[in-house]
Amino acid sequence: MSDETRDGELKALQAALAAEHAAVYGYGVVGGRIGAGRRTEARTAYDAHRARRDALVREVRDLGGSPVAADAAYALPFPVPDSAAAVRLAAELEERVAGVCSDLVRATTGGRRGAAAGALREAAVRAVRWRGGSVAFPGLAERDGAAAGTSATPAPASAAPTA
Repeated sequence: MSDETRDGELKALQAALAAEHAAVYGYGVVGGRIGAGRRTEARTAYDAHRARRDALVREVRDLGGSPVAADAAYALPFPVPDSAAAVRLAAELEERVAGVCSDLVRATTGGRRGAAAGALREAAVRAVRWRGGSVAFPGLAERDGAAAGTSATPAPASAAPTA
């Protein structure tokens, strides 16, 4: 693997890791506000993001990188006072992860690309479950506002730590 290819993969892996850190944090908030009927779904998503985060840490190390650390706190895209807002936050978290996973699919090959595509699919399915609807190309239309009636997805929560 050339240094340029390795650096591109490492950068995309680090971005995916940062997004997973933010998702784990966000699901902590979701879990504190979600209604009893969807608590199991939130816990399952939380566990999936923790497992993906841990796998990404290993992948970054395998490429000789130092994994990005989680921030102490993250700015939420909106207040989460109740279960309805928690559901919206869960959908937003999944859409953001899907966007970063689409970047990882583009930057990788072989087994890493397959794993990234699987993570993209899982995030897209969870987003559909939370939101109750889908888009044609998860992780793409939301990022550039190309889908009719959508606005661009804000920067990942990991880009906006709180004090």
